[in-house]
Amino acid sequence: MRCLFRLLTIAAIFAFPAVAFSQSNEAGPIRSSAAYAEVLLRKTELLADLESFLESYTEANPRVIDTRFELGSLERSLEKVFAVKATETGKLTLALGKLIVKRAALETETNRLTRTYSTDHPELKRAKRRVEIFANAIKEVLR
Repeated sequence: MRCLFRLLTIAAIFAFPAVAFSQSNEAGPIRSSAAYAEVLLRKTELLADLESFLESYTEANPRVIDTRFELGSLERSLEKVFAVKATETGKLTLALGKLIVKRAALETETNRLTRTYSTDHPELKRAKRRVEIFANAIKEVLR
């Protein structure tokens, strides 16, 4: 049962962008962009890590929680990448992909700190500010 759940979860993570955007003719240029490739690379690394973690840990383990959180963050970012018009795919550079991956990692760190510290803790505030800086940079590129 647990193995089936794991396989279904992994299949859903891989299939979502394909299902949601496969009918769009505009997805081709986006899928061949450097930004998409960078995010897909990180997603693949995380999925491999998750598979490994689930062999030894439960769903409540912090490593599993963090990995799932980062995967979710990357999925949300991919939705925004797929929202880019085909005529604007020049914006989907490697640098943008790296910004997206870094923001997802920082959001994961912030989520981890949120589970540990109160909302007014200085370290948590710094982490939130770092996420905000990267989010603003991504918005700047996608404008």
